[in-house]
Amino acid sequence: MKTKKNSDRHYHEIHRVLLVVLLLNWSVAAAKVIFGIISRSSSMTADGLHSFSDGASNIVGLIGVAFASRPKDDDHPYGHKKFETFFSLGIAFLLGIVCFELIQKGLGSLHNPEIPEVSVFSFAVMIVTMIVNISVMKYEHSKGKALQSDILVSDAKHTKADILTSFSVIISLIAVKIGFPILDAVTTLVIAFFIAHAAYEIVKDACRTLCDETVIKDTDMIKTVVMSVNGVKACHKIRSRGRKDDISLDLHVHLDPDLPLDRTHQISHEIERRIKTKFSEVTDVIIHVEPAAT
Repeated sequence: MKTKKNSDRHYHEIHRVLLVVLLLNWSVAAAKVIFGIISRSSSMTADGLHSFSDGASNIVGLIGVAFASRPKDDDHPYGHKKFETFFSLGIAFLLGIVCFELIQKGLGSLHNPEIPEVSVFSFAVMIVTMIVNISVMKYEHSKGKALQSDILVSDAKHTKADILTSFSVIISLIAVKIGFPILDAVTTLVIAFFIAHAAYEIVKDACRTLCDETVIKDTDMIKTVVMSVNGVKACHKIRSRGRKDDISLDLHVHLDPDLPLDRTHQISHEIERRIKTKFSEVTDVIIHVEPAAT
């Protein structure tokens, strides 16, 4: 069961991770844009702009975490945690904007191609920045899973798209080196596709939470815990919704119709206690008591 102190520590850790990733993303972005302009590589410059959008998504994440970390109040008795999920849609929106701009840039380069200058140095820049991005993605994804943070997981997908685009830029530089400069523009369009796919994945995951998709698929686990409580005859209609770290659960149980009200109340509390002990991510349990068939 999560306490306010644990919740504060949880969001402080998410905030710290986002700040670290923001610093790394903008360092990588600056390197790509500067050397993309110097070498006249549209795909490297585009990749650098995408990396700057990674930083913007970190800022969106920081704002979302600030809202989500607010305590429960009279207007929000279930808390504010879904703000984190909602703001992950902002990351998808930023990806969509970058995708649109890259499509325009790629199509423009197809009609009026520029021949980028390819050097060992430009290759080195892309390889080093890609290695940094892989490290950032692994760090952020592992933290996102450990902290069950929609913002960190979504942002890691954003960074993963950046890794794929960096790889595409390296391929395009090789293509230019061997005499196929038009592939620089084609690669920019491929980058746009990867970004669009990352945005789709983020929206899909956010909608699952915001539209109350079932969180606990295996209801037998819940049923086993409930049936272990003395006095419970049956358990059914188990439903779950919410974020993976903030699950609301409701279920029906059958009890002996002759039980006194205070005993029924005790059993309900014991069911709730055992569920929250077994499943720490469950924060709210509603139990509907029905008379067992005699």
